[in-house]
Amino acid sequence: MAPLRQSSWDPVLLISQIISLQTLHYLTLSLLIPPLLTVFAESTSLMYEGGAANVGMVMDWREMAGQPTVRGVQGEERWSSYYGAWSGGKRVGSGWEDDQWDGRTDPIRGWVIAVSWLIASSADIYYLYTLVRRPRLVLDFALTLAFNHLVLTTYYSASIPTSLFFWLVMIAGSTCTVIIAEQLCVKREMTEGLVISAPRHETDEMEMGGLLRRD
Repeated sequence: MAPLRQSSWDPVLLISQIISLQTLHYLTLSLLIPPLLTVFAESTSLMYEGGAANVGMVMDWREMAGQPTVRGVQGEERWSSYYGAWSGGKRVGSGWEDDQWDGRTDPIRGWVIAVSWLIASSADIYYLYTLVRRPRLVLDFALTLAFNHLVLTTYYSASIPTSLFFWLVMIAGSTCTVIIAEQLCVKREMTEGLVISAPRHETDEMEMGGLLRRD
């Protein structure tokens, strides 16, 4: 009789896998977002947000949601109240002239970041397939990645995400990642190591046939 396979809980392995997945996800975003924003986003408002390579483009949920990240003075009109642009707690611009930024956000920037997030979620399928491997752990790691990002983006922006668009992108990316990664991992187990035994009644018939032949 073959020995039973023992599965042990290895916290060091789990933590290293979580850190690796989170790092690879953000690395993918950092390779996608800056060049795409440089090509498609409006340059003046992008400059007031810290530029295409600003870490806020990845970590600030308001950038994806298309919401302004600048601060203003209470009691003034909506757009005239914005006296400066802030990113990551630092002031990156102040005031504007007639031919410069008018205080409005660029909607294209949010769509570029959202598409980049979905592409990074597609890359997460390969990362889960390679690093996690076991189908029953795919859901846990994918949700952990999304939860960690929610914690980090809330801390970075000092506000809980309230944008429906942001939540839809997060849910869509996580759903596709879990479904496809699980299917690929199950398929690999089926082809590599899964042994399907014959039904019990067929086994009994084979044993009885062998006995009859020997008699």
